[in-house]
Amino acid sequence: MNKIRLVVNNETKRNGKEKFFIKKELQSILNLYAKMVSNGSWKDYSFTSSIKEVSFDVYQRTSEKPVLRILKNLKPKYFNERYLIKDKNGAILKKSENLNQLISKTSWNKLKLVK
Repeated sequence: MNKIRLVVNNETKRNGKEKFFIKKELQSILNLYAKMVSNGSWKDYSFTSSIKEVSFDVYQRTSEKPVLRILKNLKPKYFNERYLIKDKNGAILKKSENLNQLISKTSWNKLKLVK
């Protein structure tokens, strides 16, 4: 009888970096989303991912562009650009190295949603 070998591809484990939001990050983002939906400010959301970033996109209506984007930069140039908030045009509104600080220190009701 021939010997059977098991080959496991652990390439993603060697990389060591997460490719999406981890559970605590996603929980804090969804808590913020629930709060803003109850206010009537936000209507819908989606996720976008690429090699460089993962984003939580917020919509006022589903047929439009995202009004705000909460991004996790997977390859930041500077340590404080790990998490970003961008507007509809792609301009950076806020940036931080900690997502919870970014969410708690941002006054979400004062951010103007451009139509």
